[in-house]
Amino acid sequence: MGKQIGCYAQSVSANPIAAHPNRPTVANPADITQYGVLELEYGWDRLWPEGAIQQTSVGGLLKLGMLCDVELRWNTTSFLSQMDPSGTHRGIGDNWLGPQIRVYRQTTRVPTLAFSYAIKIPSARTDDGLGTGRVDHAFTFLASKDIKHFHFDFNVTEFLVGRPDASGLDRNQQVNLAFSHAIRGGLEVTGEVYKQSRLNQMTPGFVSSPWALTYTVIPRLVIDGGFDVGLTSGGPHRHAFVGATYSITNLYLAWRK
Repeated sequence: MGKQIGCYAQSVSANPIAAHPNRPTVANPADITQYGVLELEYGWDRLWPEGAIQQTSVGGLLKLGMLCDVELRWNTTSFLSQMDPSGTHRGIGDNWLGPQIRVYRQTTRVPTLAFSYAIKIPSARTDDGLGTGRVDHAFTFLASKDIKHFHFDFNVTEFLVGRPDASGLDRNQQVNLAFSHAIRGGLEVTGEVYKQSRLNQMTPGFVSSPWALTYTVIPRLVIDGGFDVGLTSGGPHRHAFVGATYSITNLYLAWRK
């Protein structure tokens, strides 16, 4: 209990509310949302993968710094539109829920370390290909480090993916390395390279590289925009995105008033 009181004191006095974006990179930072802070990330994505399928989606991530080193996460797709040879299909997407736990805070030589788990709630329709209707799982190791004037995020994720037409699970892995660097004022450039291994015969592996600019409008509001460049076949060869991260409030402080 004493540690949580210490977290509360720090969140109120030494650390005024400031946004802690996970977007726009695929990789997530190992550090978590401030203690007691409710934060929303939301954005628009347009995807033109190889083939005749096009996707447009609107969605985001709601995060709560529940404890000093524990963040609760709800990732949702509020709207999903997919155009393929059979027509255009629209609806809500799937939802992902789970915690992220920070186990070590950055020191001079050691990065911040964390683990996360997420389970997919299959809320997207299956009759028109917007979802699989199966439960998936994601286990992630995260490391983040500030080196000189650069910030780096490294993730390794193991996915267990429910087979849509059979029992059992397929599995694949994703490895991410992202960096960010301040340009001037609140403007930063962000880049990333990530690799996803083959899931099954229908879903090959690929390598891709998103690039984006972010701008801190005020400490609790950060906007972003960028594009994803597929480096191999099978990936999102044309992918554009814009969005924002906003720290809504410190719930614990609001409840005490």
